[in-house]
Amino acid sequence: MRLDKFLGDQGIGTRKQIKEYIKNGRCRVNGVVASKPELHIDPDCDEIAFDDLVITYSEFHYFLLNKPAGVVSATTDGRNRTVLDLLSEENVKGLSPCGRLDIDTEGLLLLTDDGQLIHELLSPKKHVDKTYEVHLKNPLSDDDINLLCEGVDIGDRDKENLPLLTLPARVEGTKSDDKDRPVILLTIHEGRFHQVKRMMEAVGNEVLFLRRLSMGSLTLGDDLKPGEYRILTESEINSLKRSD
Repeated sequence: MRLDKFLGDQGIGTRKQIKEYIKNGRCRVNGVVASKPELHIDPDCDEIAFDDLVITYSEFHYFLLNKPAGVVSATTDGRNRTVLDLLSEENVKGLSPCGRLDIDTEGLLLLTDDGQLIHELLSPKKHVDKTYEVHLKNPLSDDDINLLCEGVDIGDRDKENLPLLTLPARVEGTKSDDKDRPVILLTIHEGRFHQVKRMMEAVGNEVLFLRRLSMGSLTLGDDLKPGEYRILTESEINSLKRSD
């Protein structure tokens, strides 16, 4: 692999920038200052350092974003900021959001260039758990909760035009937020269009605020404010791949 491609794949900069970095002696290969961007290296054997920081090669890249409201889960958009705009300091080439959150929905969003992992996590056959914090207009009754846990009609139809009920969901403890609105934790196993909002409408309720807390083995935690992101750990990546 060419040295400039290696550095570019790891988000060091554009090819033009990397050429300047190498010209200025900021990159070393096995302790020796590199002089040419086209130098061929072996990512598995050679030690590559940029500004004295050793860089470990990674074929794919994985970012956990706490998506804020007002940002669209897309790579490009003519009117609104996209989730990729929030990663302006990273090399976002090839990155895509794993699934979508509505523009007014906050919370966990995985961005990666690992297309196989995206496919596995979003496959309807995999039934990957997704947990949401749902702030509601009205409290849920026991009957409402039972319906959600059994599966509700949100308007979708199968090939025979019969109601395609949602898969059984899990509803956990109800509480109130600082505006005295009822809050539940809802875990679903699909990713249909506006699914959580449509499920609440199916039981005569309305979602006032929605935040995704987890997807598969990946959880949001309290370390990221809306709009902030971090690189996934190797352990998190391996757990996601085991659960796909």
